[in-house]
Amino acid sequence: MYAFILCIFVYTCDRCRCDVKSENEMSKDDEETSNYTGVSILSMSGGDGQNSYATNSLLQRRVLSMSKPILVKNTKEMMTNLDFPKCIKVADLGCSSGQNTFLAMSEIVNTITALCQEQNQNPPEIDCCLNDLPGNDFNTTFKFIRFFNDKLTSNTPCFVSGVPGSFHSRLFPSKSLHFIHSIYGVNYLSKVPEGLEKNKMSVYITSSSPLSEYKAYLNQFQRDFTTILRMRSEEMVSKGRMVITLFGRNTIDDPLYRGCCHHLTLLSDSLRDLVFEGLVSASKVNSFNMPFYDPNEEEVKEIIRNEGSFKINDFETHAFDLGHSKEESGLQSCRAKPGEKEANCIRAAFETMLVAHFGDAINIDTLFARYAHHVSQHASCKNKTSVTLVVSLVRK
Repeated sequence: MYAFILCIFVYTCDRCRCDVKSENEMSKDDEETSNYTGVSILSMSGGDGQNSYATNSLLQRRVLSMSKPILVKNTKEMMTNLDFPKCIKVADLGCSSGQNTFLAMSEIVNTITALCQEQNQNPPEIDCCLNDLPGNDFNTTFKFIRFFNDKLTSNTPCFVSGVPGSFHSRLFPSKSLHFIHSIYGVNYLSKVPEGLEKNKMSVYITSSSPLSEYKAYLNQFQRDFTTILRMRSEEMVSKGRMVITLFGRNTIDDPLYRGCCHHLTLLSDSLRDLVFEGLVSASKVNSFNMPFYDPNEEEVKEIIRNEGSFKINDFETHAFDLGHSKEESGLQSCRAKPGEKEANCIRAAFETMLVAHFGDAINIDTLFARYAHHVSQHASCKNKTSVTLVVSLVRK
């Protein structure tokens, strides 16, 4: 059976608010905006070609499958605790392009429908809001509406909308959201941390980094994640739920240590290769830092506790494996060279950012050929520090 699906775009803009600002306030806003210039280039690679995110996001699909029990559990608890509302508003933050967002939405919708049937309740109308930055390729995402339709198990009315905007700001009306889902989006920072020292051709924290670099990244993540929680607390009804999946680390004693097969360590190694080969300048690499942070479990829990609007309901830690996906898919060739699938995955996530910084000074194909080589060299790595953190939250 087919659900009724309406596709609309909802654009949220702070400047639409009717408030008057002084020149000093406007200057401050301009200064803040300049600090957020990197946000606009955090979108994944669009389209559905060989190097697109839509083609190279099997990792996220595998993570969604892994987090499904928590997603289903919290969807059921939300419906029961809210006494089966007649209308449900669900948001996927950082939906990106491709079909993965509809896999998450279909799980939520089908869980609600099945629960209503079990409890002899009328199914609600469901508003499915897909959020990402304005530069995201929403057109490719909406091409998968039929895929979403085919995944639904009933004719529960669903209304699909695109919501362009940064989740570091308000996106929805007050007390309008019932459920929020996000995979790996929260790891991306609103800007590169300030005060980073010269990183000696490393795009991220390494064992040789000064402790001040870790503190700068942690402080920026604390500010950003706190903002995200505060914004969502204003938008969410009491007893609403959030299920957030983060890229994390399992190191506690040494905050600088990242394994040799950490995806950003491998990216640094690949860029360093190009410098040694004379294909890109060292100064260009030295000036590039990733607006990304991989927290450990205690860092995440502390921020949630300190912000105070949400209660932790579930918290799970899972192994992280960038490659060797066993998902059945026609999107990627089974004849891929060693390390190629992993390289394509990272390229789809970071190419837009890399091109924005390096421009014509770098050959992206060459860079990720080096990346695939480094992945293959570390295929047997046992000392992995990367994990996936899955946390569910209840709005107090």
